Formats: sequence, structure tokens, C-alpha cells
Amino acid sequence: MTSRERLLCALHGEIPDRVPVSCYELVGYDTQNFCNIEPSYHDLMEYIREKTDCMAMWNPSSTEKYAHSAYDPHAEYVRTETEDGHTVKTTLKAGGHVLTSVDRYIDGIYTTWHTEPLCKDSDDIEALMSLPFVPASYDDSDAPRILGELGDHGILMPSLSDPAYSVMNLMEFGEGMVYVMTEEDHFAEMTKEMHRRIMINLKTMLETTSGDMYRICGPEYMCPPYLKPQFFEKYMLPYLTDMVQLIHSYGRLVRIHCHGRIGQVIDMIVETGCDGTDPCEETPDGDTTLEELKARVGNKICLFGSMQLKLLEGGSREDVIRETKRMMLAGKPGGRFVIMPTAAPINVPLKKHTEENYRAYIDTALELAAY
Repeated sequence: MTSRERLLCALHGEIPDRVPVSCYELVGYDTQNFCNIEPSYHDLMEYIREKTDCMAMWNPSSTEKYAHSAYDPHAEYVRTETEDGHTVKTTLKAGGHVLTSVDRYIDGIYTTWHTEPLCKDSDDIEALMSLPFVPASYDDSDAPRILGELGDHGILMPSLSDPAYSVMNLMEFGEGMVYVMTEEDHFAEMTKEMHRRIMINLKTMLETTSGDMYRICGPEYMCPPYLKPQFFEKYMLPYLTDMVQLIHSYGRLVRIHCHGRIGQVIDMIVETGCDGTDPCEETPDGDTTLEELKARVGNKICLFGSMQLKLLEGGSREDVIRETKRMMLAGKPGGRFVIMPTAAPINVPLKKHTEENYRAYIDTALELAAY
């Protein structure tokens, strides 16, 4: 089987020739992905391309600006250099409010630190949402490049966010949690409007862009230990179900991305009708084990996981081999399993110890992968 055939087979509930082995965000077949540009990742990426099955994380360019609207509020951006990188301060006016945010970028770390959120309270959120909603458009012109590079080595996976996360993420994380619990009527109203916008944009995205499997990010915000399962039931289950049904109506697959203690919400994740979930974090980071998840979901959805990145970065080679063997034995029966790390390194240069552990993970998984 090709990697593409293998992944699609696992997602559809059939038994492939072997368990798909993924390195998740270390995307082998995308020349624009940072890990394929950064020299210290070169040797590992060559190994990943040779040995594993790729889910290329790629999104078309979009006209979205703020709150899933393409309306341009003509924000001002000020860049300030720092000793270890730079910051960008954003200022915009909305509903009589002046909203500001600050993002920090550190040299040698491929992520963004949101040190000041755009919205400080529910009034700021309402002001931002009062800006006109202009549906987004999407530019698929980069698709031939990524599809040509990917070929049969895997599948293409765009990502999008759910409405509850889209509202909460406008605020600082802790303040967002307090907002949900203390101003639930307001949060419900904002989430309902955000869902309306997302569904309009998602329909356009599906009609105009490429993608085999769409990854929905953000459900972990409504997952223990942060919020009780009833919040997931109220603000995730109905909206995720709508999104899954729309994506399925265009013949695409859906994977729900949810960190945290999913043991308390896994039945609702299955109920959405999705095709798979990731990254299936185990205890102590989660509240369950791969063995338990497999016993509960059976062949209903595909499980993607659950090798912890912190083990790959800081554990011994022996620990990585032992855990990989256990996960393969737990996830393999009945199919619908893709072994995969929970995240990927973002530091530069890549540590040699991390690279060696990734190779041990890949080699061990492949040794036990055949059905």
C-alpha cells in the first residue's frame, strides 16, 4: 500500500497492510514547513520521509481578519526588536473600544507567544463581534505545489477552529475560563454567532479548496481539567456535529483535535460523527490509557496517538522503545489506529537526543506494524 492508501484505509475502518506511522507536525512532504528548511532537522526529516506516513498540515490562504470575518478594521501594527527576538503590537478600533494585543516571537523557537490578548473582557468581545461580518474567501493556488510534493506519500489536512474556542481564544486563557462560567448567557450568544460565521466560511472553503481530512482544533478548551463535561456537551457537541456533517457532505474526512482528559468526553466526540480524534493523551496528562480508549470506542473512530512529545524530547531510548511497543499492542487490534506523537519539537537547533528518540520510535513502530 502507499501511505495515502494506508491512512485512508485506517480512517475508513478497514485493515491496512500495517499500522500507519506518523510524526504529526514534522511534515515530511512540504518544502515550506520550517522543519524542512531548518538545517538541524535535515537528517531526521530525511528519515521521516523515507519511513513514515505523512498527514501534510496545510491551509489555503484566507481573507479572514478577526473573529472569522474578512472585514478590515485597518489595524495598526508596531514591531519592536528585543534581545531575543521581537514583539508585534496590534491596535484596532471596534464598537467604541480601542483593542490592543501583543505577540512575542523568540529567535530559534517556532511558535508565537500571545502576551497580551486582544480582548480583556466580555465587553471587548462584544465590541469586536460588532464589526461587520464579511464572509471569507480562500486562495487554493498553492494546492498544486503541496499536492505535487505529497503525491501518494500521505493525505492533505487543513485545520480550522470550533466556535467556542474561537470566542474564548480572544481572551487570556484563565480569564476566558472565568468568562464562560460567570457570563454564560453572553458566551452562548457570542458562540452562536461565531458558529454561524464558521459554517458560512467552511462551506466556501470546502467548495473552493483541497483537503482530504479536516482537523478541528479547540475542543480541549471545553474538556476537563478546565471545564466540566456538561460544558463540552452544550458548547461542543452540537456545533462540532454541524461541522462534521457539513464536511462529510463534501466527501471529506474529519479529525477532532482535543488534548486533555478526554476519557470524560470521548463518548461525545464519537457522537459528533467524526472519523478520528487526536492526540489521545494518556495519564498523567490525560485521564485514560490507549488500552481503555480502544476498549471504549472499538472500531467507531480512528485513534491518533499517543506518544508524548516530552518523552521523545527528554526520555531515554529504552523508555521510548518500551512505550512504542505498548502503544502498538494496545492500538493495533481491529484497525483504526495511527501511532503518532502528541506534538512536535519547536526548538532550534534540534537536539541530537530528540532525533535519536524519534528514530527509535519510528523503527520500533515499524517492527510491530504489520497486521
